[in-house]
Amino acid sequence: MSDHSQFRLLGERRFLPFFLTQALGAFNDNVFRVATILLIGFAMSLPDEQVSFYNNIAPALFILPFFLFSASAGQLAEKLEKTRIIRFVKLFEIAAMAIAAWGFATKSPWLLLFVLFLMGAHSTLFGPIKYAILPQALHENELVGGNALIETATQLAILFGMMGGGALMSLGGAHGPLFASIAVLCVAAAGYLVARAIPPAPPTAPELRFNWNIFSETWRAMRFTAQDRTVFNAVLGISWFWFFGIVVTAQLPSYTKIHLGGSDVVFTFALALFSIGTGIGSLLCERLSGHKVEIGLVPFGSIGITLFGIDLYFARPHAAPVQGLGVMPFLHAPGGWHIALDLALIGMFAGFYIVPLFALVQSRAERHHLSRIIAGNNIVNALFMVAATALSLALLDALHFSIPQLFLVAALLNAVVAVYIYTLVPEFLLRFVDWILVSLLYRIRTEGLDNIPEEGPAVLVCNHVSFMDSQIVLGCIRRPVRFVMYHKIFGTPLKPLFRAMKAIPIAGAKEDPELLRRAFAEVDKELAEGNLVCVFPEGGITRDGDIAPFRPGVERMLAQRPVPVVPMALRGLWGSIFSRKDSWLNRARLPRRFRARIELVVGPAVPAEQATAALLEAKVRELRGDCA
Repeated sequence: MSDHSQFRLLGERRFLPFFLTQALGAFNDNVFRVATILLIGFAMSLPDEQVSFYNNIAPALFILPFFLFSASAGQLAEKLEKTRIIRFVKLFEIAAMAIAAWGFATKSPWLLLFVLFLMGAHSTLFGPIKYAILPQALHENELVGGNALIETATQLAILFGMMGGGALMSLGGAHGPLFASIAVLCVAAAGYLVARAIPPAPPTAPELRFNWNIFSETWRAMRFTAQDRTVFNAVLGISWFWFFGIVVTAQLPSYTKIHLGGSDVVFTFALALFSIGTGIGSLLCERLSGHKVEIGLVPFGSIGITLFGIDLYFARPHAAPVQGLGVMPFLHAPGGWHIALDLALIGMFAGFYIVPLFALVQSRAERHHLSRIIAGNNIVNALFMVAATALSLALLDALHFSIPQLFLVAALLNAVVAVYIYTLVPEFLLRFVDWILVSLLYRIRTEGLDNIPEEGPAVLVCNHVSFMDSQIVLGCIRRPVRFVMYHKIFGTPLKPLFRAMKAIPIAGAKEDPELLRRAFAEVDKELAEGNLVCVFPEGGITRDGDIAPFRPGVERMLAQRPVPVVPMALRGLWGSIFSRKDSWLNRARLPRRFRARIELVVGPAVPAEQATAALLEAKVRELRGDCA
């Protein structure tokens, strides 16, 4: 299944109707918002002070429902069948768009701002369902691809929605508000009809007692979100993405006019570059990650955002000498192509950054709390959006920064925040180093990964072929793994990497009995905390390509704490420069097989009471077969 393209999901009912529903909702939201902005800002001939007031209050009205209703929305998404809620939300959208049509007809700014508040409530209700329904509809190895398609569709829907809203208001002339009214009503109705085809998604916590107190429930949602440190830091990473995105996109119209010298067409072009870049990065995530949740892409994305964000400042730090340029004159002006490339690459690396974070939250969070964790994520997102707006106002108005200087500050802050998050959760950076290293050296095929339990403790046993075995296993398994490692291998130049992996050094009873005692105590502690522990029971790397007899250390671990044992086998590594087939002199040469094809095969778990060293050795030999 993992060999198929993510686009296969677009042909399946378990994904396509939901995909179209959320895309139509994002499209309609932006048609309405742009039409409202153009009506208030241009068509009604209001004083500049009044337009500025409406423009400043609009984002606050849209974000307010995230603070008020996110926790309640999370409860509903867990207690009730999700498809029913989606249909209610789409009916709610039709009602909101009917009010919007009346607001367009009467040219009432306050009525349209009220609808903006309702659309914020619409997004608040839909948010916990949007990301909680995917783990129910998709398999584990489809999560990255599904999130990539959702993120791509959202970005393109925002882009086309903004373009559509502008086109309706401009092409319609005096009848623009009428055309916009018809469009938003029709799209809302289409969204409801498509939503009726979404398959049922059973509640994950039907016994949940609904808490009507929004303050205590908001606090509870935040506690659920903070329970797992990795999940919470992923939420912080997602919220930072929104912070950075608000800083850039909110200033893009003024940046286009003042610093790019472009017309509204160039603004649309710049937004398209960013949106399409994000879509491309999102879709590439599945290919680069090998159909699994690869958080190693997150540091890769943050590095790219920082580098090209800084480069964007240097590409055009001053105001453009000419105004009102079209797309081609802008591109042919000095630095035009440079700026266009920066915007597209910032978007692409943003896709690398955000998709694995959403997939990580979906895969690591407890399933019966996921909707409330997504609700907590939405609350944190809203706080970061407010902070982004406050920072922009402070730097631009109070300190008189230019917009390119604001972008530079955001890019540098992105680097600081990234280092902070990766210090809190070294797993992000570790997976990045591991992903780069293993992806450059090998092409890996996996089989039977679903035999590894999604949660709870287990011991993994594997044959030991090379110095890269732990990195390969780490790169293939979604959950964090603690490796028990011979202390002399632990002490090689890769020691900083092994230490970051929280590897457990071990020695023989005659070598260092105290180190042996500490190793078994550490293994028991990790298993007690519900983690995976990987052991190479041969006691060392093979010198002849064969599997050496398994030592009884696994039996001692299981005697202390009986847990399932999962046998695994590595194939194709014997003869690589990291194996012991050749002398050190021969191993120093260039590898004979660059990006060699290797395999990790995982067998069914063995109950603790049956897991003897001899049985596990036989299982691993059977899995490896004749492929050394």
